[in-house]
Amino acid sequence: MTRAIMIQGTGSNVGKSMLVAGLCRAARRRGLSVAPFKPQNMSNNAAVTVDGGEIGRAQALQARAAGRAAHTDMNPVLLKPESETGAQVIVQGKRFATIEAFGFGEAKKTLLPKVLESYHRLRATADLVIIEGAGSPAETNLRAGDIANMGFALAADVPVVLAGDIDRGGVIAQIVGTHAVLDTPDREQIVAYLVNKFRGDPRLFDEGNSEIGRRTGWSPLGVVPWFSDSWRLPAEDVMDLTTGPARDGAFKVAVPHLSRIANFDDLDPLMTEPGVTVEVVPPGRPLPGDADLVLIPGSKSTLADLAFFRAQGWDIDLKAHLRRGGHVLGICGGYQMLGRRINDPDGLEGSPGAVDGLGHLDVTTRLEPEKILARTRATWTQTGDTVEGYEIHLGRTDGPDTARAWLQVEKRSEGAASPDGRVSGCYLHGLFSQDAFRRAFLAQLCVHADGPGHATQVEATLDALANHLETHLNVDALLTFAR
Repeated sequence: MTRAIMIQGTGSNVGKSMLVAGLCRAARRRGLSVAPFKPQNMSNNAAVTVDGGEIGRAQALQARAAGRAAHTDMNPVLLKPESETGAQVIVQGKRFATIEAFGFGEAKKTLLPKVLESYHRLRATADLVIIEGAGSPAETNLRAGDIANMGFALAADVPVVLAGDIDRGGVIAQIVGTHAVLDTPDREQIVAYLVNKFRGDPRLFDEGNSEIGRRTGWSPLGVVPWFSDSWRLPAEDVMDLTTGPARDGAFKVAVPHLSRIANFDDLDPLMTEPGVTVEVVPPGRPLPGDADLVLIPGSKSTLADLAFFRAQGWDIDLKAHLRRGGHVLGICGGYQMLGRRINDPDGLEGSPGAVDGLGHLDVTTRLEPEKILARTRATWTQTGDTVEGYEIHLGRTDGPDTARAWLQVEKRSEGAASPDGRVSGCYLHGLFSQDAFRRAFLAQLCVHADGPGHATQVEATLDALANHLETHLNVDALLTFAR
């Protein structure tokens, strides 16, 4: 009989995604067939699944921890922000609509059946489903029509473990406050709690646990210390890209932090490569003059981010970088920005029309309504190596510089390069996860890359995360609560 347990948090970024990944790996090592599930996620860092849809990157990592291929049923509702108040809504892997925040409250009423459909379909394939909430159930102003936290937990009758984050302080208030504001049915769905991200001796929190237990009646499952190797795993939030240790690699990659940056998992393998320093440049700061490579990443809204890029003065910095002999790589939206022109005849990203690109590649992009979603196998033309990755974009790009394409995908070429080879771009995400490609690419830039294989390192870190939870969390008790 399939059982399920849900990890909800006292707030965003309390470590829910990491906890679920570690628990998936721990359950798998117990011989269980386990699947991750997140009813609703908000992220522009998406993964393309085996069934040809898209889900949040965190659920793809959790699937990997569980030893499963990522599937759209693992994250049936994905919100991809396009502006401060609006987001593209992905339902069961496909674009459903673009909705403003107020409108999404009404749309949620129609989405719960789809969420439950995916959940029950996934549940039928596993011994255990480990579910991740979103944000916090304490946001009671969002409770009506909720599909992310208690609304789902009650509809699916799944017990909940509440995770608090002691690193940001006030964890007793976080947990006790959540207990206080929840309605009785929601409160009774919570069976236990845990404290995450502790720094120091966990015994120092013994009195805190007693206080929480006295005020809530919930069972403590453990105090989990900060997992220092979390930076080695693919990040879902771009802010997490800067949480690793300081690096002093001689080769510097500068990455402008676009306002709608997307699919930035391209950076993960570079960030763990010895000899390479990746600097994510925040808005308001110039691109560093000592950068060897400027990498313009993907974007959820290419035209808006192109305007944002110019507003920071990064277009001027990029020209100076090229005058100094630097190299430039654009991936997906970054590739589109590097061209001469972006045409948007249907107004997919604003008013219909066309915008001049940065002009460093002789190519033109036409945005088209049909989103390309594909897991892609290509050949790197310079070495003949096989490269695997994924495509997730609107639009097609053509022009003279595509004659120097990096990649060959069956009968079509993919990407473009300038005549001197110092500016290049392509649509394929995940390039640098391929060890042979990453090392050969860096070798062309006079970087000797001899770091561990990326896949090997991710697997080792997931194992270390599971060990960490087994040591500090009562995993057996947590699994006993599942039903």
